Amino acid sequence: MRVLVIGGGIAGTATALGLHKAGVDVTVFEAHPDTAEDIGAFLTLASNGMRALAELDATAAVTSVGFPLTSLRLLDSEGTEVTHVPLGEADDPALRYRCLRRGELNAALQGEAVRRGIRLRHGARLVAVTDGPDGVTARFADGTTATGDLLVGADGLKSAVRRLLLPEARPGYSGQRVYYGYTGTAPVTAPQGAITMVRGSATAFGYTVSPQGRTYWFARAGGGPLPAAAAAAPSAGLRAQLLPLLREDRTPAADLVATADGEIMVVNAMEMPLGAPWHTGRVLLAGDAAHAASPATGQGASMALEDAVVLAKAVRDLPDPERAFTAYERHRRPRTEHNITVSGGLSRGTRAPSRPAPVAARPAGPDERLLRQLAWDTPLSPEPY
Repeated sequence: MRVLVIGGGIAGTATALGLHKAGVDVTVFEAHPDTAEDIGAFLTLASNGMRALAELDATAAVTSVGFPLTSLRLLDSEGTEVTHVPLGEADDPALRYRCLRRGELNAALQGEAVRRGIRLRHGARLVAVTDGPDGVTARFADGTTATGDLLVGADGLKSAVRRLLLPEARPGYSGQRVYYGYTGTAPVTAPQGAITMVRGSATAFGYTVSPQGRTYWFARAGGGPLPAAAAAAPSAGLRAQLLPLLREDRTPAADLVATADGEIMVVNAMEMPLGAPWHTGRVLLAGDAAHAASPATGQGASMALEDAVVLAKAVRDLPDPERAFTAYERHRRPRTEHNITVSGGLSRGTRAPSRPAPVAARPAGPDERLLRQLAWDTPLSPEPY
């Protein structure tokens, strides 16, 4: 079997690692010329995402970058610590939450794929897909083509695969703008390995301090979506948007933003509608292309890594495309759509300034159903466990 994976980001490269482990001939096609897309933004991998990485034998590649997070603190709008609890499966070093830049994670996964002999082609921008009874062909902007038995669209929120084959499935605004930045000159007090969430009056704010002493921070603020020009505004303009909201409270947030070094980024938080189609014929969507959620729960990358394991097992154990894709969707849709619902609820809950901005609760322990889905040596059943 030969599989074409469109997208060399987190979802696509992880999918390729899983399929390669399952014995599939896989090639990854990435539109961007290098691995540095979104290198300015950071993310967290949760324990479930780290567990999926372990099943892909990719733990070492990813733990070579970033730093671990072992606890979660919650501050109120006065800066008072409300709670401080362990985060995820902190007792197991391989399953600890991890904070890292998106570009670093992309590079680590792509490096591991190349090390295993997986073909990875940069600068391959998809322009057309022809899906037939005997195979599927992708055509790229440079005139080249590739044909395989299956095609996986793992090309993110703005998926070209989804736009070409499932145009009715479109993401919508989930109610928040999300700002990201770094501060190296305003020290804050926080235990090592802790991520601190601030329940602000008008924002949800979070920060963590790297072992090198640099503070990684984000802010989620309600309001209408920013137009593209505003989202690309210089950092001074973005700082001016955010600071008045943060100065309503007596927390470290305003000082961190005021003294941020480097670029400040902002994105509109988007989400896919529930029930959107995931596959047609020999083509399947995975990761954000299928089930993007607002970032309020911090689960986007981890959900993509789970997808990679379950899809690889489905193709391995149910080689007929329709049966494999159907089983994958039956196992994954309830969990990913629950994440869309919870994360969207958190985002939309911050719209009223009079209400405190909610934060995600401490993640529960591993789900037994998920453990069976991810366990590489456990066959994937056609029906959910």
